[in-house]
Amino acid sequence: MNKLLPIAVSQHEDDQRLDKWLKTRYPNLTKVLIAKICRKGELRVDSKRVKPNFRVRVGQYIRVPPTLEKNGNKELNNQMAIEKSLSAEDIQMIQNMVIFKDNYYLIINKPPGLPVQGGSKLQDRHIDFLSKGLTYELKTKPKLVHRLDKDTSGILVLARTPKAATEFGKLLKMKQVNKVYWALTAGVPRDLIGSISYGLVSTETGGEGEKMKCLLPEDIKGTVGAKSAQTNFVIIEKLGQRISWVGLSPVTGRKHQLRAHMAEIGSPILGDYKYGPKTQTNTGSGWGSRIGGDISRKLHLHARSVEFEHPFTRESVYIEADLPIHMKKSWDFFGWDLQYAPKDPFLVLQK
Repeated sequence: MNKLLPIAVSQHEDDQRLDKWLKTRYPNLTKVLIAKICRKGELRVDSKRVKPNFRVRVGQYIRVPPTLEKNGNKELNNQMAIEKSLSAEDIQMIQNMVIFKDNYYLIINKPPGLPVQGGSKLQDRHIDFLSKGLTYELKTKPKLVHRLDKDTSGILVLARTPKAATEFGKLLKMKQVNKVYWALTAGVPRDLIGSISYGLVSTETGGEGEKMKCLLPEDIKGTVGAKSAQTNFVIIEKLGQRISWVGLSPVTGRKHQLRAHMAEIGSPILGDYKYGPKTQTNTGSGWGSRIGGDISRKLHLHARSVEFEHPFTRESVYIEADLPIHMKKSWDFFGWDLQYAPKDPFLVLQK
C-alpha cells in the first residue's frame, strides 16, 4: 500500500459522519467506493480501521490513500463545473439571506427546507454550494463553522477566512457563543424554566433517516457512541397545556439535540415528524407533533439570535433573524407580538 496522507479534522467538521466528511472533500465519491476503502483498511482514523458511519472528532487525523487524491481529480473537476453553473438568481438569493457582514464573518438567515450541506443524494443546492455567491471582494467562498438541520431556519455563521474560522471554533469550544432558538411545542413543559441533560446516541439508520435516542445521564458511559448533551429551555408564552412558545439554548451542539430533548420531555416541536409522531394530533397530553387547524405542519424551530465577542474587533455582536413565513403566521394566529419578546428570555426570568 502506498503511503497514506493524514488530514486533521477541524472544529467545524466535528461530529460529522465519516462518509459525509469524505463527500465534502470528494463530492462525487460513491457509497460503494467509500465502503470499499474503509473495509480494506485503506482509510484510517488515528491509525484505526473505521466504518463509513463513524463520527469524526476535532483533533483526529484521517489518513486517506494517495490514489483517492489522484483518482479524485476528475470528480473534483466535475464539482467545479457544477459550481460554475451558479446562476445570477442563485447569487441574488444567497446574498438576500445575509443579515451581517464584516471582513471576517457573514451571518445569514437560512430558510427552512434548504440543506446546509449536500446529503447522501449529492444535492447541489445547499448553503455550502450557494456560498460560492458570497465571496464578494475575496477569492474564496466563506466556510461553514456550524450547522443547522435542513428544516430548521435562522442564524447560520460563516467565516470569510481560515483564521476567522479557527477563532470562531475556539469560541464554540469554550462555549462563548450564546445561541437562542425559538420553538413552538405541542404540549407544555412541566417547569417554567429548566435544563434537559439526556445523553444522545445515534440509531445509525444512516442518511436522512438517522435518529438520535435519548439516554439517562448515568447510562452514557456504558453506551457505545453515546455523548452527553444539555439544553436549557424557558417558556415564553403558552396556551393552557396544549401549546407553548419556548426559548431554547443548546449548551452542547449534538445532532438533533433540541428536537430529541423536547420530544423526550413530552413536548415535541410542532412539525417534527421524526421525533413527534405525525399520526397523532396533540390535545394537551404531549407527544403528538401536530395540533391541527390552520397551523402549518412544517417544523417550528428557528435559530433566533446569536451573541458573541468578536475575536478580532473585541466588540459585542448580537444578531437576530426574522421568523420564516410559516412560523410568523403561527405567532400571528395565537396573537403573540414579537416586538415584546425578550432578547434573552433566560436573563429576564432569572431576575
